[in-house]
Amino acid sequence: MTEAKLAPNLPQWMLDHTHRYLESGGKDGHMYTVDVPNVGKLTVPSLLLVTKGRKSGEKFLFPLFYGKTGNSYFIVASKGGAPDHPGWYKNILANPEVEIQVGTDKMKARARTATGEERAKLWKDAIVFWPPYTDYAKKTDREIPVVVLDPIN
Repeated sequence: MTEAKLAPNLPQWMLDHTHRYLESGGKDGHMYTVDVPNVGKLTVPSLLLVTKGRKSGEKFLFPLFYGKTGNSYFIVASKGGAPDHPGWYKNILANPEVEIQVGTDKMKARARTATGEERAKLWKDAIVFWPPYTDYAKKTDREIPVVVLDPIN
């Protein structure tokens, strides 16, 4: 993951969080505590996702909240409810082979967009660990993608 660049335009709190995660080898930063307006203090699991840039071909690193489903992980392409998908999601559509770090565990994975009943179930699970996703969905006309990361041996 060291050859990956931090994604451009990340807010400072995400940069700080990612540096803490990387510098500790995943021992610090895996669980992220944040005070969310109108919700309160939440402690949310986070992983590091490395995608290959669809235009540049360079590797980019993104810190994201996640959930677990079976032996796989899932992430939400919310971009805070923006009208357009986040860059990392566009990257995985072009190249679904990714790298992830979950705590101290590093692995390769294949990303896929959940659909139908699977998406509905994972969306409900995501709202449990990050309730603001509900507000994000109200801000946008797009269906916010839920992405499953299936580890590759």
